[in-house]
Amino acid sequence: MNTQNLIAEHREKHDRDNLGFTQVYPLGWKRLMALAKGNQGAFGLYTFLAQHIDGACGAVVADQAFLADQFDVTTRTVRNWISYLEEQKAIVKIPVAGRVCAYALNPHEVWKGYDNNKPTAAFLTKTLVSKDGEIKRRIMAMFSN
Repeated sequence: MNTQNLIAEHREKHDRDNLGFTQVYPLGWKRLMALAKGNQGAFGLYTFLAQHIDGACGAVVADQAFLADQFDVTTRTVRNWISYLEEQKAIVKIPVAGRVCAYALNPHEVWKGYDNNKPTAAFLTKTLVSKDGEIKRRIMAMFSN
């Protein structure tokens, strides 16, 4: 095989992998419509989290100050949005350290990884660790400067 064929094959595999793609299921569309009507800020935060979830566990680890910076609001506003999303059962908040938490989305609404990872999704297990206590996977964390 020549170099051009290898490059084309690699590009084709990359396209099949749907990197950066987030799946939204019918329940997820229903959730998005309800959040858009109920609380615009929380809707924006939810879509941000959905865009950045980890494919293995369906969660985002983020510092509240980082989230506030992303939306140009106060950390108090972010906490209000998070509370609203929790009340609506749109997310599960898993404390990590201080004001750093993992925010997990329902894998039956929004998912980024392989289907066989859904049973161990953080939203369902309410944890970032497996049954034997080992951390499942390194998750990209988002912090403010």
